[in-house]
Parts: sequence; structure tokens; C-alpha cells
Amino acid sequence: MKTSDHARLSLQLSYNWQFDITKEDPAEAHKIFQVPDFVGDSCKAIASRVRGAVAAVAFDQFHRNSAKVIREAVFGKDGPEIVKNKFIFSSNNLVITNVDIQSVEPVDQRTRDSLQKSVQLAIEITTKSQEAAARHESSRLEQEAVGRLERQKISDEAEAERSRRELIQLQAESAAVESTGQATAEARARAQAAYIEGEAAVKQAQLSAEAHKIKSHSELEQLKRKQEAEITHQQALNDLEINLSRELAEIEGLKFSSIVDAIGANTIKAMAEAGPAMQAKLLQGLGLKSFLITDGNSPINLFNTASGMIGGHQ
Repeated sequence: MKTSDHARLSLQLSYNWQFDITKEDPAEAHKIFQVPDFVGDSCKAIASRVRGAVAAVAFDQFHRNSAKVIREAVFGKDGPEIVKNKFIFSSNNLVITNVDIQSVEPVDQRTRDSLQKSVQLAIEITTKSQEAAARHESSRLEQEAVGRLERQKISDEAEAERSRRELIQLQAESAAVESTGQATAEARARAQAAYIEGEAAVKQAQLSAEAHKIKSHSELEQLKRKQEAEITHQQALNDLEINLSRELAEIEGLKFSSIVDAIGANTIKAMAEAGPAMQAKLLQGLGLKSFLITDGNSPINLFNTASGMIGGHQ
């Protein structure tokens, strides 16, 4: 095989294959016998694809991406970056599922020497890069250790300075206590006495407030009970008056009913009709049907007109 820059290569590939058949379709199953030398035909077809793909790239590009170039050549692509996962021979349903590169060697000795030199150069570059990275990492770790050491030293010095400052402060406080011990004790005693007096005054005020609260509550409860008793008494009086009025009304009703029963309905009717009948006969005797005398200031009472005339006549 030749690359686009005329470098001759010798490739050794291996394939994984299988027949894709179904028992339900006998015609499809018989296809596996349609090609007598299916291994030779498949190798020729795959080799043709690989030769075309290798011829389209330069040797350096193929050397760096040999696996990708060969897989794309054998299986094809579904898109710009998606490589298919199988290659199907429709004549006998043979399926190539994988391709493995056993070896890639240049046929020309000069190309082989150049490839060996480039590989050695790449190894040297990788080795030197790893050595530089190791030196850089060692230097970084050393700098970190020195930095931690310096920080620890500064921290220790700060802690020692803090301890010395606390010691000086305690010494000053001790000297102040020694020089003013008696005055401090007396001041503390007076302060304690004042505090106790204040606490007693507060306690007394609290007790006084509590006593006043209890007294007020007792007076309020007594007033409440008195008002409840007055309300109960007034309610009882009202109930008695209501019962008395009800009983008097019942007595008056019974009295009126007894009088009506004693006089009789006809007698009461005759008494009620006597007055109007007499007034009507008097008006007929005077030849008047009706008359009305008023000065315009008094209200007119037509019901009492006949009675007034009779009273004036007498």
C-alpha cells in the first residue's frame, strides 16, 4: 500500500466476523452458501477499502491515526464524526464486527529508518518532558515545604510574643492588686452591700406590688360577686312582679267573665243600644237630622256631638 506521499507500507489486519441469519426465513439462511470463498472475497473487499483510505492520507498522518483511518475505511461513517460498528456483505449476510491492526511496517528501508528515528526522537522528547515535569514538581514541593516552614516559624514567633504579652499583663495586674488590695476589698465590700440593699429594695417592691395585686383582685372579685347577687335579687323581684301581674290579670279576666255571665249577653246589648236610640229620637223631635257647632280652634268630635246637644238642652 502507498500513502499520498508514496510511502510503501505493509499492513497485517485481523477481523471478527459472523453470519447474520434468521431461522424463520430459509431463503436468507441459504445465502451463506452463495459465495464459495467468502473469506477471500471479504479480505479482497476490505483490502481494497483500506488501500483507498491509505492512499488519501500522508504517511505521517496515517502513522499518528492508523486505527481511526482503517476503521473508517472498513466500516464507513454515519456522519462527520460517527463511525459505524459493522460492515455487511449482502450477498451472503456476512457481517464484519471488528478489525484489529496486527502490524504496520514501511516496506522501504529508508522510510523504516526515518520512522525509527522519529520514534526514538519522540521517546527522547517524552523522556525529557517527564524529567522536566519531575524537576518542576520537585521544585514546587520544595518551595511548598519551605513556605510551610516559614509560616510555622512566623506562627511560633507570634505565639511566643502573645505569651510574653499575657505574662506582662498578668504581672501588671498582680502589682495593681498588691498596691490597691485594701481599697479594692473595701470598694468591693461597699459595692456588695449596695447590691444587697438594692436587691432587698427590689424584692420588697415586688412583694408590695404582689400584695397590691392580690388586694385589687380580691376587691374586684368581691364587687363582682356583689353585682351578681344584686342581679339575681332583681331578677327574682322581676319574676315576682311578672307572676303577680299575670295572676291579677287572670283574676280581672275571671271577674269580668263572671260579671258578663251574671248580667247576660242580652242585657249588655240593650244597655249599649239605649244611648244612641234616645239621641236619635231627640233629633227627630227637633226636626234636625244633624248639626255641628265649632269655633274653628277645637277639634271636631262627631261621636260626642249628640251627647253635647242633649247636655246643653237640659
